[in-house]
Amino acid sequence: MPVSRIFRRNAEPAAGQGDTSEWELEIRPRRAVRNARIVAVVIAAAFLAGGIWLRTGSTGVNFRVVDQIAMIGIGLVIAAAVLLLTRPRVRVGAAGVSVRNILGDNDFPWDTVRGVTFPDRKAWARLELVNDDYVPMLAIRSNDKERAAEAMEQLRELGVKYTAEPK
Repeated sequence: MPVSRIFRRNAEPAAGQGDTSEWELEIRPRRAVRNARIVAVVIAAAFLAGGIWLRTGSTGVNFRVVDQIAMIGIGLVIAAAVLLLTRPRVRVGAAGVSVRNILGDNDFPWDTVRGVTFPDRKAWARLELVNDDYVPMLAIRSNDKERAAEAMEQLRELGVKYTAEPK
């Protein structure tokens, strides 16, 4: 599988994110994103169908149009929450490593990064920091198999490139 299909190099900036030309590597999960989208559509469809059919039976309870709208709204909120699982991303460049998980972005300069590991029986990789701390990288997932291995290899290569002592 060619690298160009797996990673986007020199990714274009998103709206309001400024210049991203300093990023040499951008990693995103594939299977987790696909699964999250499928689950979100199924949830939204189920709540939509449930909301529409809420008033069609004689259950002894009087449901109103407001109840139908609320049921559909709850389904859309849950589907949107599931779509948060499509956000993870790791960017690597001369400035360091930027890790975006579900709710936030964290930037780590190379002098604070000790390495990257993929612990046994863990679902995702982690960025090891110099203070014996670590940050999970949800963008590099074990269920992506070869893509995850290639991502770790390229991340380590860039780490060696940027942390090497000048001679």
